Amino acid sequence: MALPFKKDLEKYKEIDEDEILDKLSEEELKQLESALDEIDPENALLPAGLRQKDQTTKTATGPFNRDKLLQYLEKEAMDHKDREDVIPFTGEKKGKVWIPKQKPIELRQEEVTTLDPELEEALSSATDTELHDLAAILGVNTLVTSTQTYDGTCKDGYNNVIKGEKVKPVFDEPPNPTNVEETLQRIKSNDSSLTEVNLNNIKNIPIPTLKEFAKAMERNTHVKKFSLAATRSNDPVAVAFSDMLRENKTLRSLNLESNFITGAGVQALVEALRDNDTLSEIKIDNQRQQLGTSAEMEIAKMLEQNTSIVKFGYQFTQQGPRSRAAAAITKNNDLVRQRRVERDV
Repeated sequence: MALPFKKDLEKYKEIDEDEILDKLSEEELKQLESALDEIDPENALLPAGLRQKDQTTKTATGPFNRDKLLQYLEKEAMDHKDREDVIPFTGEKKGKVWIPKQKPIELRQEEVTTLDPELEEALSSATDTELHDLAAILGVNTLVTSTQTYDGTCKDGYNNVIKGEKVKPVFDEPPNPTNVEETLQRIKSNDSSLTEVNLNNIKNIPIPTLKEFAKAMERNTHVKKFSLAATRSNDPVAVAFSDMLRENKTLRSLNLESNFITGAGVQALVEALRDNDTLSEIKIDNQRQQLGTSAEMEIAKMLEQNTSIVKFGYQFTQQGPRSRAAAAITKNNDLVRQRRVERDV
């Protein structure tokens, strides 16, 4: 059964609103718009432009005058009275001061680890070098350094306390004396006396100039060592040097440490090293951001396919790529040793 007020609305179902709006004059539309604003100015069903009255028909007040605007704002601020507080603050503090509860200090009980007698004897007679090798196999070589002790005793009676490493003073390095423009021209001219290029710590070399170095190295046949650590090199520079590695067959060592190269730039270098069989050393550690697991896996795969790289300067963060890369570097060193023996024979 339909309610009485619903029956009264049945006659409005077939009304065409668009037809009614088309018949309204401009003045009637403005009145309707004004009425809608007064009824519900925040109606979400209305377009944003119709939720506020049209105020663009006002007459112009003249050009902008900054001084008059500042005078007006200053006058309004002076005429406006400050709000009086309902209860003035007198500085009196009420209530109790909260004091956190003191938790009792729990004394740590000494934990004694026992090993098999054979392991105890082997570890007690092991040298520091052997302990470092064992730590590297277990993947904890970064937690132990040669300046730390393994069985110390502190004054509180706790055993196996690692001794703190003394801070060594770091002295400012002298500025790099390399003449950038002169070195670039010598590379382009394939100067036979130039076998090593060191641009380390020169931070004002423009990126286009660094890319020009890479382009010039493509045809150079004398430079065997190229280093540009801490030169603010980025991914475009890494891509340029990856193109160089595909063409150059003389370079033996490349240092790109301490720069702004991301995983994309390292990926380009890895792809180039798959086609390079003359580079034996490359350093890419200490970039501005970590390379990630996928980039480290690509590095490990490249080292497994490469047969010439015997030194790879990068601190892996994942155990899997670290183990694979270490095995690949060991394999390459064995291959180099075999080649040397064959030449000697």
